[in-house]
Amino acid sequence: LIQALAARPGGPPHVRITGIDDPDSKYARGSGLQAVGERLDRMSKKFGIPLEFHPVPVFAQDVTRDMLDIRPGEALAVNFTLQLHHTPDESVDVHNPRDGLLRMVKSLSPNVTTLVEQESNTNTTPFLTRFAETLDYYSAMFESIDVTLPRESKERINVEQHCLAKDIVNIIACEEKDRVERHELLGKWKSRMSMAGFRPYPLSSYVNSVIRALLRSYSDKYTLVEKDGAMLLGWKDRNLISASAWH
Repeated sequence: LIQALAARPGGPPHVRITGIDDPDSKYARGSGLQAVGERLDRMSKKFGIPLEFHPVPVFAQDVTRDMLDIRPGEALAVNFTLQLHHTPDESVDVHNPRDGLLRMVKSLSPNVTTLVEQESNTNTTPFLTRFAETLDYYSAMFESIDVTLPRESKERINVEQHCLAKDIVNIIACEEKDRVERHELLGKWKSRMSMAGFRPYPLSSYVNSVIRALLRSYSDKYTLVEKDGAMLLGWKDRNLISASAWH
C-alpha cells in the first residue's frame, strides 16, 4: 500500500497510521508498537512518502474516538488483520466488546474497513471439537510453511515460537477470559459486520490476479477462492485465511 501511494501521480499523500496493540497481554504478537514504528520510519525514507505513526498501547475494546485523532477531510481506512478475534464477544462478556468495537468503528464513517481472519471455528465450540479443529487447521498451516521456509530458517523458527505456538497453547490450554484466541468463520464475521451497519465492498479483479500470481511462485497447492465478495486463502482443501472489505 505504501509503495502504491508513493507512486501515485501528482506525488504521494501524507499518511498517518495509528497502531493499536494490547498493552500487557502475554499472548500479544510480535515485538510491540515500537518495532512497528521503526519499520514504518524506514519505509517512509525508502519510498519518499511522508508518514506519521501514532502508537496507542491499549486493548482494542477500550479504544475511543478521542484516542484516534481523526481530522476532518482525511480519507480514513480501518484495518483489522488477524486481531479482531482477540476482542471478547458475548460468550465471554455480557457487554459483547467485539460487536461494540465494530459499532464504534462504523460510527467513524471510514472509507473502507478491511478484515483478515483465520478461517477456523474455535470460539464457542466444546473442547474436543476445538481440539480437532485446531489440529486440522495448524497441520495444514505447518504443511504450507514447509514449502516456503526450511525448518532451520530463523524466520520460520521465530514465527513458530512467537506466533503459532502461543496461538495453539492458548486455544487448547486456556478457558474463559484467559482464552483470547477465539477464531470465527467468515459467515459469522459477515453477520457481525452487517449487524454493525457495514456493507460488503467487493475486492477488485486486479487484487485477485496479483495474489494468484504471487501464490503460484510458491506452490500450486495454495488455493484462492472468491466467496460472497471475500477471498479465502487455503492449502489444498483447507481454507486458512479469509479477507474481506467493507464500507
